[in-house]
Amino acid sequence: MTPSTPWTLRGGVAVLTGAASGIGAALAVELARRGMHLALVDVDAAGLDAAAAHARAAGVTVSTHALDVADHAAVAALPAAVLALHQRVTVLVNNAGVALGGRFEQVAAEDFDWLMAINFGGTVRLTRAFLPVLAREPAAQLVNVSSIFGIIAPPGQTAYAASKFAVRGFSESLRHELEMGGSPIGVTIVHPGGVRTAISTNARLARSLDAGEVAQEQANWRSLLVMEPAQAAAIIAGGIERRSKRVLVGNDARGAAIVQRLFPVSYWKHVARDLARRIRRNPA
Repeated sequence: MTPSTPWTLRGGVAVLTGAASGIGAALAVELARRGMHLALVDVDAAGLDAAAAHARAAGVTVSTHALDVADHAAVAALPAAVLALHQRVTVLVNNAGVALGGRFEQVAAEDFDWLMAINFGGTVRLTRAFLPVLAREPAAQLVNVSSIFGIIAPPGQTAYAASKFAVRGFSESLRHELEMGGSPIGVTIVHPGGVRTAISTNARLARSLDAGEVAQEQANWRSLLVMEPAQAAAIIAGGIERRSKRVLVGNDARGAAIVQRLFPVSYWKHVARDLARRIRRNPA
């Protein structure tokens, strides 16, 4: 992007996955408020329609595309469908994600693979599909949503942390490649902390977990989800607008990043103490 090519969200077109609920639905509204037209993607068709209706209230054009980001053929066909309706894409937000509870030895191999196919595979698949479309623009932005668990890796989250660290590593390496090649595409990596969404309560669970253990674990995580999706969406949209390379969403994400840098090996004992205090203060 040259100084003569100003970057603005207004009038652009964003493809947004995981748009039917949580951060995705809130981000659809926030991007629409900032003047972006939208192609919303999610496997939940009913939720997608509701999110689209809220976004259209801002007076922008919104299309919906009900598909699973783990479906190779559906993703490969998506750029043509989006371009037929919108003619261009200036921002791709890979936000779709699922969760899986249980320690590594408790989690079935097929469940681990299911999560990786969505959280990491979906990000790679959508990026591969839309990179040539983004490259047509004088300036464009690829936005990949990782997690606070792409910075720190808690016990009981081997699959989820693996996928979010993979998103981070993929995105950083791709950014360096694009910069070296003089590409107009910037890369933003987003690390949300505890945002009040249903991802933890909707998580797939290891089959060997007992009901009491599941209930306690879900209650603990719910007590840590303090930021509203709309607030997270505003932070993310601001980061996209600034073409930030990294966006930390919430004080918990910023704090975790600092502790991890200070204690790269032993950070978990420091983080675990803080989490225990927060859970005691804010029982679900």
